[in-house]
Amino acid sequence: MDFYSEYKRKLCTPEEAVKIVKDGDWVDYSSNVAFPIKLDSALAGRKDELHNVKVRGNLTIGPVQVIECDPAMEHFVYNTWHCSGYERKMCDQGRAFFTPMVFRNIPWYYKNFVTVNVAMISVTPMDKHGFFNLSGAAGVSRAVIEKADKVIVEVNEALPRVRGGEGELIHISEVDYVVEAGYIEPFSPPMLPPSQEDIKIAEFILPHISDGTTIQLGIGGTPNALGALIAESDLKDLGMHTELCSDGFMAMAKAGKLTNRRKNFHKGKGVLGLAVGTREFYDWVDDNPALAAYPMSYVNDPNVIAQNDNLISINGCLNVDLYGQVSSESSGLRQISGTGGQLDFVTGAAMSKGGKSFLCMSSTFTDKKGQLHSRIIPQFNGDIITTPRSQSYYIVTEFGCVNLAGMSTWQRAEKLVSIAHPQFRDELIKKAEEQRIWLPSNKR
Repeated sequence: MDFYSEYKRKLCTPEEAVKIVKDGDWVDYSSNVAFPIKLDSALAGRKDELHNVKVRGNLTIGPVQVIECDPAMEHFVYNTWHCSGYERKMCDQGRAFFTPMVFRNIPWYYKNFVTVNVAMISVTPMDKHGFFNLSGAAGVSRAVIEKADKVIVEVNEALPRVRGGEGELIHISEVDYVVEAGYIEPFSPPMLPPSQEDIKIAEFILPHISDGTTIQLGIGGTPNALGALIAESDLKDLGMHTELCSDGFMAMAKAGKLTNRRKNFHKGKGVLGLAVGTREFYDWVDDNPALAAYPMSYVNDPNVIAQNDNLISINGCLNVDLYGQVSSESSGLRQISGTGGQLDFVTGAAMSKGGKSFLCMSSTFTDKKGQLHSRIIPQFNGDIITTPRSQSYYIVTEFGCVNLAGMSTWQRAEKLVSIAHPQFRDELIKKAEEQRIWLPSNKR
């Protein structure tokens, strides 16, 4: 079959492609680097002739033109199931809405409950076999494609081609329209240098990692600090099984620490769902035979995670209460990020032979008024709980690392107070006493 002839038949401008969107449609944009910039702009250009079009995306750096062009939401309503900084701001302003999703259930949600009339996804250029690569959004894009009535791909020559084990490709025969975007540099999240708190937290985790350990890292200061520490350590033959692959893994690989040779599952391959990082990172990911992308339903399945012995899972959180409940996605009722795959990996790491999960945070934060607050609090009041107390494992701040598994309420309170900022410990003890979860013999 002549795939290039089919490609040319389906090739059109962004403005022509978005004409298929109708009033009331659900339109899905794919995640992070696969966000369709040209198509979003073209769809926004149809504002005056469309009404009640629901757009769904996630982890989009912004700006999203269908939001920007329609502050009153008379024409477009934007929904996200994992907030970037931009999407968080839009939710704060009431100009976007959050959809809770556990990452391992994404295909289940789409197959059974979610409507997709039109999917718009950025992809790499087509190869000689007629395949486009779903790049750093491979873990989520197939579920969207398979549910969509119509599929538009936006070809971006700058996207890295991420090799996969399953679900990383879309064939020209599955595509309704092709739009060429030229070369648009994929977004990179801000890579701020690790704070002193990040470095200290990473130092508490490092002793738990041994030769041959398989690692899952989130994104942010602590993962980057840990990646740097591992790169400088004597550790060897580490493995990767992660929801999101970023610069921390690249640092380990370039230092010769990440080989995947001792993995007992997917030996020789670093498994990932999403890939987001710097330009140097995208160059490392591009066509890298040591990496394999899979759908989130596979990567984040606790039963799959648990097949990796000695799996260490490291993720960030926002607050922990004295009972061991963990909030990683909201501050009160304000949505900060998303449910994501934290609980998937907390569960999978606990099931792994020799596995451990770590939830990390600085002990305090400073609000806009300059007031210092403890991230370890007496109890939650309205915050969204991401990891229930019954599944909390290791909690880490710059003041220590404690294991809550199997601990009674008074043991948990004692351990969590011990890693709180010293300024807040007396008040936390007082609250624990009022809540009847403090023994007189507990350490103070």
